[in-house]
Amino acid sequence: MAVKRRDVRESALILTFEKLFRDDSLDEIFETALESEEVVVNDEVKTLVNGIIDKTEELDGIISKYSNKRAVERIPKINLAILRLAIYEANYDDKVPINVAISEAVALAKKYAQEADISFVNGVLGSYSRSEEAPENNE
Repeated sequence: MAVKRRDVRESALILTFEKLFRDDSLDEIFETALESEEVVVNDEVKTLVNGIIDKTEELDGIISKYSNKRAVERIPKINLAILRLAIYEANYDDKVPINVAISEAVALAKKYAQEADISFVNGVLGSYSRSEEAPENNE
């Protein structure tokens, strides 16, 4: 059975979030996740997580630029993981337009973050999407 993109995205979020707390390699995190069977771990999820981790510095630079209220270090880790995922998808996945990345990020924030965090995530991503830096604005 095919895995839905939403499930891939959510699994990538969970694994990216987990990496924020563990010094283990991504392979170890993937292996642990496979054993638990609570998240999808397939090539698509691995590619997404590896991409986010590889581009963390760049993604955090973008987040820092558009987060007027908090420094990256002060952003709750779940929000940081959601923002990294959304910006990564918008910038590096041709199949995910920025408006879809934002909509999906807000849905994840509604599921995993606190009420106030939803508007924070939406605000940072909205500011980014209106900038010259956003992928669809510089084509």
